Amino acid sequence: MPGLASGTAQATLPWSWYSDPDVLRLEQERIFRRGWHYAGPAELVAEPGAYLTCRAGDVPIVVVRGRDDELRAFLNVCRHRGSVIVEGSGRRETLQCPYHAWTYELDGSLRAAPRSGELDVDGICLLQLAVATWGPVVFVSPEPVTIPLEEALGPLPGHFAAGGIDVDALRFRRRSEYELACNWKIAIENYLECYHCAVAHPGFSAVVDVSPDAYRLETGTWTSSQFGATRDRPASVEGQFHWLWPVTKAYALPGPPNLAAGPLTPLGPERTAGFLDYFFPEDVSEDEVDELLAFDDQVGREDRALVESVQQGTRSGLLDAGTLMPESERLLAHFQGLVREALA
Repeated sequence: MPGLASGTAQATLPWSWYSDPDVLRLEQERIFRRGWHYAGPAELVAEPGAYLTCRAGDVPIVVVRGRDDELRAFLNVCRHRGSVIVEGSGRRETLQCPYHAWTYELDGSLRAAPRSGELDVDGICLLQLAVATWGPVVFVSPEPVTIPLEEALGPLPGHFAAGGIDVDALRFRRRSEYELACNWKIAIENYLECYHCAVAHPGFSAVVDVSPDAYRLETGTWTSSQFGATRDRPASVEGQFHWLWPVTKAYALPGPPNLAAGPLTPLGPERTAGFLDYFFPEDVSEDEVDELLAFDDQVGREDRALVESVQQGTRSGLLDAGTLMPESERLLAHFQGLVREALA
């Protein structure tokens, strides 16, 4: 973590934490049900009646724009028997559970329930959660009392602005979904260091200067950031790669102004799902989008092999932990410190 003396070795998290189902159950409670999570593009919920669904770990959430133009987030769980109410995204006049047709208004209040004369349904409503927007994206938090999104984001909006990216001018263009045969923490830790880039990402390293003198690292209270100058290649913005506790990636690739954002969701102790939404100004051509996404996809395929290999190694059971590089992997130390604190 920040403040470590140069050359001081630090052990990683216990490797058993990357495959133990009991640890994951604790993480769902103490990590995923707290903090801000990326939900999706704000334009999907711009009009009254529009909704999108997302998850914060194992918590299903629906974000909806009410007829009063208010943006709200609810636990996407019926108050009757616990069914998930809606899937995907789109437009609706009400939120109706597919199990017994309990129907909720867009403000979360129960509108109707078959045979409702059998009980008093007054006051029954969906559990409301925290929701906020930044530029073109929506964030949600299952935590009833949470710090404001602006405070959680810390320096990230300023970094994008300083890099020449007007996030308010960006529009949603593509979504990429993936699954990894590894623990969610391994996927984040891989993202939080470029120590491996020169070896494992030759294409990326040909575009971004990943040398220790040029590749800058920065930690905030709930964020970590990496900055890489673009080598000899035309690019209106340079690479900057950010992470927001607990599981949101938000970054810009070298090229035209852009933003990629997405979360990770554990499917089990050794399997993780994720997606990335890509945003660009309207005047960026589809060819430019295709080129940049192909570049990012290549890096993603290389990372998949790495993280799945690490999962196999950490579950071998003969070693208790690894060792972190004090400077090159200090963003990992920051992340692992937050994990330790959450589970303590």
